[in-house]
Amino acid sequence: MSERKVLNKYYPPDFDPSKIPKLKLPKDRQYVVRLMAPFNMRCKTCGEYIYKGKKFNARKETVQNEVYLGLPIFRFYIKCTRCLAEITFKTDPEKTDYVVEHGATRNFQAEKLLEEQEKQIQKDREEEELNNPMKILENRTKDSKMEMEVLENLQELKELNQRQANVDFEGMLQEYQKYEEDLKRQQVEDDEREMKSMLESAQVKRILDDSDSDEELQKPQCKKKPQVPAKPTDILNENPAHQNEKPKRESWERSVGKLSGNLQFSGLVVKKAPCAKADSTTLKKGIIVQKDSPTSFGAAKQNAVTLPVSEALPAQCGQTPAASSSSLSLLGAYSDSEESQSD
Repeated sequence: MSERKVLNKYYPPDFDPSKIPKLKLPKDRQYVVRLMAPFNMRCKTCGEYIYKGKKFNARKETVQNEVYLGLPIFRFYIKCTRCLAEITFKTDPEKTDYVVEHGATRNFQAEKLLEEQEKQIQKDREEEELNNPMKILENRTKDSKMEMEVLENLQELKELNQRQANVDFEGMLQEYQKYEEDLKRQQVEDDEREMKSMLESAQVKRILDDSDSDEELQKPQCKKKPQVPAKPTDILNENPAHQNEKPKRESWERSVGKLSGNLQFSGLVVKKAPCAKADSTTLKKGIIVQKDSPTSFGAAKQNAVTLPVSEALPAQCGQTPAASSSSLSLLGAYSDSEESQSD
């Protein structure tokens, strides 16, 4: 097999290159090339904008009878992306740019035309100065006058800006420092004022508390006096159940009323003399010890200590303990008093 990539071709000994026919192509023939739009343009037919860098399959041809310094000028044909209208532009080697020929207008063309016009004016002036030396003097005087006017206008604008906005940086710094000092002083004064108010409120509260305590001390403290029993042995005989009970009313108080209230019946009842209290010496001998004013016979028995009758109350009161303490004895005494009244 022969090589796939041949570097050297075989030329027979009788090869004559002059006998090879040459292909004759027209000079204005067109090639299909792939290019990008060199500038922004707008279609005249539909108004579609075609931006720089958009790719097209264009036809290229060489412009006949147009050459710049031996460089050929090429023309390109493209179609609008919206209406398929034909747009043509060609190269401009003199300005290293492109020129639109047909079917579209170049964007920002006015600025480009203005620059070209200024360049043309400058070129005409230079050509005129070369042929007329007096023209050079006139142009110089015009330029100097124009420059003086521009400087005067600039100076006026500067003065106007200074009058309107006169910025003094040192004054600004001083004002800022003064503002900082005032702010710090204000903060210190506020802190002192707040602390003073807190101290005053605390002092007032303390004074109020002291006044309340003084008033409490000045008030008489009513202390309950401890109930001292009449006899040391009464504590043993006390019944806590009877401490909260109200004293029982006597039978004549329920029927007739109190002696002090009704003067008519005050003479009907004669009170007997109270018995003498037992001394400590008599307690040792065995005298009867009773609670204060028992109200029933059973209570008298519960609260009394039974002793020999000969040594007990006959010596002191002349009555038996049962008759002196029970309600029956009181009724008997009431009947005796009625008999004495009748006599």
